[in-house]
Amino acid sequence: MALAPAAPAGAEGPPPAAPAAALEAARGSQIVLLGETHDNPHHHALQAAIVGALRPAAIVFEMLSPAQAARLEGLTGRTEPALREALGWDGSGWPDFAMYYPIFAAAPGAAVLGAGVPAEALRRAIADGAAAAFGPAAGRYGLEDALPPPELAARTDLQNEAHCGALPAEILPGMVEAQRLRDAAFARTALEALDRHGPPVVVIAGRGHVRRDWGIPAALAAAAPQIPVAAIALSETVPEDPGGRFDAEIVTPAPPREDPCAAFD
Repeated sequence: MALAPAAPAGAEGPPPAAPAAALEAARGSQIVLLGETHDNPHHHALQAAIVGALRPAAIVFEMLSPAQAARLEGLTGRTEPALREALGWDGSGWPDFAMYYPIFAAAPGAAVLGAGVPAEALRRAIADGAAAAFGPAAGRYGLEDALPPPELAARTDLQNEAHCGALPAEILPGMVEAQRLRDAAFARTALEALDRHGPPVVVIAGRGHVRRDWGIPAALAAAAPQIPVAAIALSETVPEDPGGRFDAEIVTPAPPREDPCAAFD
């Protein structure tokens, strides 16, 4: 794994350059995964720089549904206000579109695909498992395989931490299944983008989704092991990654934020 610090991306001054470690990791890959912390503007600035350097044929966004992405087909003048309105971004619950717009602007000719999973499908994954929610191709993406107990335990602990320990213990395995569903759905959309538009395809998703051991790369390895994939994480702390979960990890500052768990104290 390549590790590199990144200079802070400020509101003033030139945008950051694409980190050499990220570009080296992406070399020769047909699908490049860029993992982020959603509210970190440094991450979005670096994603835009990497996208600008890679010039992808298509970009897949976790933040968009297929229906939202379809609204961009034929849209001329992809200004920030036009994209914001066409996507209905302000009502989506994601962070300010001003942070994400530079990613779109960095590759104005790239096709845009949405990989967001409907809430109904996520609820079914929680209740019945990821394979049932995904459909007939579940086996291709590894969803019919039970997780090894140590992995299930680790992923359950992460879900508990991510939800501030506020969820009943019995629902946590279902939350893991919802995460598995999303990873497989993102992988499927990336392969569809590759088939329709050619390489390279960039995927914009949360950092946890690009882990090689159990995220999108694992789903891609199950479905299409011949496709070269790069997993690049943008992180906020010195990585705890002895197992090579990423091909490159770029460390940035964290933005000021309130403790998300304070409401549960």
